Amino acid sequence: MIKLFKVKEKQREIAENNNGKSPVKKQSAGELRLHRDISELILPKTCTIAFPNGKDDLMYFEVTIRPDEGYYLGGTFLFSFQVSPIYPHEAPKVKCKTKVYHPNIDLEGSVCLNILREDWKPVLNINTIIYGLFHLFTQPNYDDPLNHEAAAVLRDNPKLFESNVRRAMAGGYVGQTFFTRCT
Repeated sequence: MIKLFKVKEKQREIAENNNGKSPVKKQSAGELRLHRDISELILPKTCTIAFPNGKDDLMYFEVTIRPDEGYYLGGTFLFSFQVSPIYPHEAPKVKCKTKVYHPNIDLEGSVCLNILREDWKPVLNINTIIYGLFHLFTQPNYDDPLNHEAAAVLRDNPKLFESNVRRAMAGGYVGQTFFTRCT
């Protein structure tokens, strides 16, 4: 019982030393792991990371991917990452903020990447996800689509798919859907 009072007394003392402010918030295990993942990032040269809420909020960040080959060459695609406090036991929530004509990204920005769903394991990290996203732009997959129309065009008529991607990236309509310029 005496130890409990000493802990409370120590907390009060720390608060007083911080001019009445509460002590510095203790980081969760997820925040600690994320901090390590970010400090060990080895991004492809065409990817950048930004923290729109400042470096104090590592649990939300954005990654920009600029493919240097394939159908999406010359495009700029922004992804948001929202990381749970129980990371790495739960995969980050990743959304594409750039509207894109892609078989594995729907028009609302949901991303179909197996490691963000059923194949997520705690040994995976942010670097793995970024490389997975980068790979979606160099090798789009029509076998596991979110945008079924784009997947069918890629599978059945790759030249038309390429034309649709170019039109969407330049800022125009593909079918009834308008895409803003992303080049």
